[in-house]
Order: sequence, then structure tokens, then C-alpha cells
Amino acid sequence: MPAISLKGRQMPPSPIRKLVPFAEAAKKRGTKVIHLNIGQPDIHTPEVALDAIRNLDRKVIEYSHSAGYESYRRGLADYYAEHAIEVTHEQIIVTNGGSEALLFGMLACFEPGDELIIPEPFYANYNSFALAAGVKVVPLRTKIEDGFSLPPVAEFEALITTRTKGILICNPGNPTGRIYTKGELERLRDIVRDHDLFLFADEVYREFCYDGEEHISAMTLKGIEQNVILVDSVSKRYSMCGARVGAFVTRNTDLYEAVLKLAQARLSPPTFGQLASEAALATPQRYFDDVIAEYVQRRDILVDGLNAIPGVRCPKPNGAFYCVAELPIDDSDTFCQWLLESFEHEGHTVMMAPATGFYAEPVTGKQQVRLAYVLEQDLLTKAVECLRKALTSYPGVIAPTEASSSNKA
Repeated sequence: MPAISLKGRQMPPSPIRKLVPFAEAAKKRGTKVIHLNIGQPDIHTPEVALDAIRNLDRKVIEYSHSAGYESYRRGLADYYAEHAIEVTHEQIIVTNGGSEALLFGMLACFEPGDELIIPEPFYANYNSFALAAGVKVVPLRTKIEDGFSLPPVAEFEALITTRTKGILICNPGNPTGRIYTKGELERLRDIVRDHDLFLFADEVYREFCYDGEEHISAMTLKGIEQNVILVDSVSKRYSMCGARVGAFVTRNTDLYEAVLKLAQARLSPPTFGQLASEAALATPQRYFDDVIAEYVQRRDILVDGLNAIPGVRCPKPNGAFYCVAELPIDDSDTFCQWLLESFEHEGHTVMMAPATGFYAEPVTGKQQVRLAYVLEQDLLTKAVECLRKALTSYPGVIAPTEASSSNKA
């Protein structure tokens, strides 16, 4: 039998999806699974986007331009201008989700073996994209006790080598929900400028800012206009995860041309997704106002509920719709599987993503989980109660003094 490639063997499983077989088995037993493992909102997609598909009158579903339909790219440029991001449609490439934008960017910017600094915990698939592109991820640890704020410049500088070619941030953050401040972004700008690095800015949760916080795009930072790559997506903004439409945005002409060649090789982004996404640009502001108000209530139910459980620590996020919680447990992978295999409370259990997959070194997240507050409020209340009960019966619960000692390790 032919051997599988080293890259194929090394590709990590998704911490978000790897427990799906256990969830399916739980459902077959009659247990209702509350899915907090994945950022799939139950928020309705805007009607203008759905109508664009319902009322489609075409004889042929054709390829679009490899960079995406020009009308959509022009609409995106107008949308970005409303967020103080000045770009033209000729600086935008429409992609198959934000995932393809990240992968194309890594392939175009880095040689095999080049290093990419990423504050951790970070979106798990960054590991997969980097592996596919032959890029070495260099993690920069952020701490739950500091609300996952960016470390001082000196900690960045200590990681920079001759192979360092870029920094990747997610703002607002997945999995932490952290929104970076102006000061944090200006520190990043100085590092990028001084070392002439690429700065990848994954900003797909731009709309979701709470408690008066304001999102500042890396594309607005002065002095590094040629260094910044904006990664975007409609998946969460319009609750259109299945549309699979993202965007790669850069003012760097050479980089744009390199990525366009990759886009040509895969022919074009999806036609249906682009049609829906272009229509979604007309979504009224009240849609976002209502969604944000709902997410604030959901966040408070989940995060406040978690923090009320003895031994649990969960910083309150001010963006996106995720949080990272530290639990008094021995191992988050074991605990999350146990919840699906061996636990239920009043006919329910909870599915979460072990945080081990959100760190470059999995052991770092062995007492942490990521939760997505994308479900209705009653289900979140029920999920908190399930976790409260589970932590009284899970055989791997750590006593407070033992947990404190482990957290210091």
C-alpha cells in the first residue's frame, strides 16, 4: 500500500469537529446535545441574501472572475470605506471563505520553513493552514489571567529570528473574544515596520463588539500599508457560514498578483455564495443592532454562569461570540469526550471544543475549553447547569489547591 505523506500524517484533527462521532452516538441514545463547540450561529441570515437566491433567474451557473464578481468587489470596497478602510475593488480577491484567503496568503508570502508568530490561544485551523504551506508557527503566549491581552514588545522581539516573516492576529479574537486596543495595535505596527514583516489581520468578527468597545482595523495603521493583509468572511457577519465566501485584501500589488495566480488555479469562488453575499451588503443596520444586543445577553448568561461555578475562570469577552474557560479538570479532551459518552443532566449534555487544539503545544490548554455562545438563551442556561452538575461527578476533577498548583506550571 502506498504511504501517506508526512504532511498528511501530521495534519491535526479539528478540536471543533473531532468529537462529532461521540455527539452523534449521544443523540442516538436519546440525549440532547447542546452544541457550544462550533461557531455556527442560530441567528437568521438576512432576508435580502436569502431573497437573492430564492429569486435567482439564471439559465447557467457560470464561473465568475477568479478574483470574484467585479460588482461584489466594488460593493465590498464601499463596505470597507464605511469602516475607515480605504481600498479599491482591484485590491480585493474573493475567496472560498476566509480559510482560503489565509492559505493563499501563507503560500504567497512565505517560503517553506519561514516563521509566523501568532498570539495563542489561536483559531485551531491556523495550525493546519501553516502546515499545508510549510510555515512554522511560533506561538506567543497570552494569559487567561490578563484577559488574553497582547504581551509587551520585548516578548515579541524575543521570538523574532532571521526566518520570521510575519505575524498573524485575529481581532476580535477566536477563541478568546479579545478586542485589541489602539495601543496594542500600534505596538504591533512598530514591530512589523521595524522588522519589515507581513501582518495578517483576521477580522471576520468586526461587527461584534460589546460594552462600548470599538474595532480598529489593521488596515488603518499608518506606515505599514504594504505589509498588512486583511482576511475577511461573510460567514459570521451575516450568519452565512455555508456560503463559503471570504476575501483577501491587500494594497501590495506584487502580493495581489501572486495570490491572483493561486485564485486562477482554483478557477473561481462560488457563484451562489457571491450572489448572496453581494445582496447581503444591503443588510440594514438594525439587523446588526439586534444581533449584537442578543449576543451580549447570551454572553452574560454563559460567562457569568460559568464564573459562578466553583473552580471555573472565564474572562468576559468584549467581541466575537466565543470565550475560553479554565476548568478544575485533569484534561479537557478527556472531559469533553466524557460529557458526550458518560454524562447527561435532565436529558441534556454539552459539546465543547477542548482548548488543546488552540495552542501550538496542546498541553498548554489541557484545563481549558472554548465555548461559542451562538444558541438561544434558554439553551445556554441549560448548558451552564449541565456543566455545574458535570463538575460534581467527573472523575478527573482537580481539588482547588491542586488546580492552583497546576495552573502555575
